[in-house]
Amino acid sequence: MSTDIELNKSDFEETRYSRLELIPWWNQELLHNSTVMVVGAGAIGNELIKNLALLGVGKIVIVDMDKIEQTNLTRSILYRMKDVGKYKSQAAAEAAMEINPDVKAICLNQNIVTDIGLGVFRSMDIVLGGLDNREARLAINQSCYKVNKPWIDGAIEVLNGFARVFVPPGPCYECTMTETDWKLINKRKSCALLTHDEMLEGKTPTTPTSSSIIAGVQVQEMLKILHNDRNLPTLAGKGYVFNGLTHDSFVVEYQLKDDCMSHDLYEDIKEMNWSGRETTLKTVLSQAESELGEGAVVEFDRDVATVANCTCGHTKDIFNTVNRLRGKDIVCEKCGKSMQFETIHTINGEEDFLDKKLYEIGIPLYHIIAVRKGMKYAYYELSKDKNEVLGGLFE
Repeated sequence: MSTDIELNKSDFEETRYSRLELIPWWNQELLHNSTVMVVGAGAIGNELIKNLALLGVGKIVIVDMDKIEQTNLTRSILYRMKDVGKYKSQAAAEAAMEINPDVKAICLNQNIVTDIGLGVFRSMDIVLGGLDNREARLAINQSCYKVNKPWIDGAIEVLNGFARVFVPPGPCYECTMTETDWKLINKRKSCALLTHDEMLEGKTPTTPTSSSIIAGVQVQEMLKILHNDRNLPTLAGKGYVFNGLTHDSFVVEYQLKDDCMSHDLYEDIKEMNWSGRETTLKTVLSQAESELGEGAVVEFDRDVATVANCTCGHTKDIFNTVNRLRGKDIVCEKCGKSMQFETIHTINGEEDFLDKKLYEIGIPLYHIIAVRKGMKYAYYELSKDKNEVLGGLFE
């Protein structure tokens, strides 16, 4: 009799994920095989990463270029006093793997706007945002749409917050933007929900309670999107708005804008054995001409500054993307004045710098390069960079 009882107990021995697998539509193997990027490792990002680790999401990429300060410790569950001074993404990745050894997490201490190639986005199943500025959101939005990947945006202020789900080809983040949003982006203002004075002081009023609520909604929506064969209802094209003061919440629906500039989809992407560190502009142009014909051009998705000219007559090479430039980069060494710089976004073969490598002109590693002849396009991924950028995550 005792033997029968022991056998019955062993039959029902629980594993780490047993309670999750009681959910009828749950697929733990799917989550283990999923790759998710979290952009921003602050208050929301900590909650996102914690939830991903608890759920056993197999591969997590964490992007954040900031370091941990003491003020982060009141709102960030993954950080400890000993972590102050470390990169947020590094400490968060280490904490995620401590929470769950089944998880592999890597950090990219880089700027999402300038440094993360489209190949990284293409390698993800979904992207989660825990950001505090519109420029970064717009960059993620454009990148995700180009490679047909869903992303879920979250934002908080004090006790309030919202979570928004964007799935191509539906309404995207840019579809929701107002004229005021564009003005703030152009002024490089950050912290979308703050007053002007608070922005100038660099204050971001948030609480760990509101971040946990919003991040919980984001990850819950992520789960439903990843289980796309279960036909679960999602917030795709919608936003969940939460008022923590009164505990009111509601869902808003966004409208697709036909003229939205972010609806640029890269189709039939070719994986090339190229690296941005080695591949020249001439190589890309030659491949484009062999595929599309004579007269093909290379078309960048960002402006590249080539040379700077000063009124004193001095000229110097720049060769960097415009959004990476700082004031000191265009100061004239001769007279100290600000210089005017020339930009390009298309290469047609007449340039005298075709031997420059893509990385030398500011194109990120593991990016996807567009080429065009007339209205016919081709897209080349710098696939040789994958292992360097993602640190063997897929080995």
